[in-house]
Amino acid sequence: MPTEIALLESRALRADHLGRVDVLDKVKALQLLPDGLHVTTDGVAQYFGIHREAVHSLVRRHRDELASSGMFTLTGDELREHEAVVLTTSSRGGGKGYPQGLVRLRLFPRRAVLNIAMLLRDSEVARRVRSYLLDTEEQHRAPASDPRFDGLDRRVTQLESAMTEAGHALQELGPVLARMSDRLEVVSDRLESLDRRLDATNRVVGAMSVRLSDLSEDTAEIKHRLPHPADQAPQQCLQRRRRRRR
Repeated sequence: MPTEIALLESRALRADHLGRVDVLDKVKALQLLPDGLHVTTDGVAQYFGIHREAVHSLVRRHRDELASSGMFTLTGDELREHEAVVLTTSSRGGGKGYPQGLVRLRLFPRRAVLNIAMLLRDSEVARRVRSYLLDTEEQHRAPASDPRFDGLDRRVTQLESAMTEAGHALQELGPVLARMSDRLEVVSDRLESLDRRLDATNRVVGAMSVRLSDLSEDTAEIKHRLPHPADQAPQQCLQRRRRRRR
């Protein structure tokens, strides 16, 4: 069984435990953003009971490891458009947008928060998370008192783990489905607008066709009323002869 010191010093060992994100809420409630997926730097500091500068320092020392656990930073257009930021500002009554003066925002998923718990040395909450991880691992490895129930105990453990993972998966799937629903509504509205424009275009084309037909009939009638040049030639010759006689 690995020790707490080994967990603090071995990145490979920490990577083996990143799937146990359920441990976080069992030790202390983790306050996620309204998107249900991420925590800010202040949220991480509040969860572990440390100053936010301690989080920044830890990120500087283990940036690559935390990035591989899902940590990322939003800037520019990403900061204005990311769902976590939009939902956060909307929940505060500010509408869609982002707080003025904010130029970057670092976000941590559950895996990255658990990764931090396995790195922090001076946090009581982090120590409790590590202890819970190691204790539950030892319990899973310990043999049952009655060999007849070994298979049943193993299946129950696997079922509990699968249910926990399914619960987190469904929790993460909810916001995704909500975003898909919103996008489908936008597409539906655009299609309806396009249909209306096509109808208006068809009406304009029909009106133009009627006008062109009327114009063609008017032109034909005008041509019919005008005298033909062949009819005018004899009259013009007669007029010229009369002028000469005079």
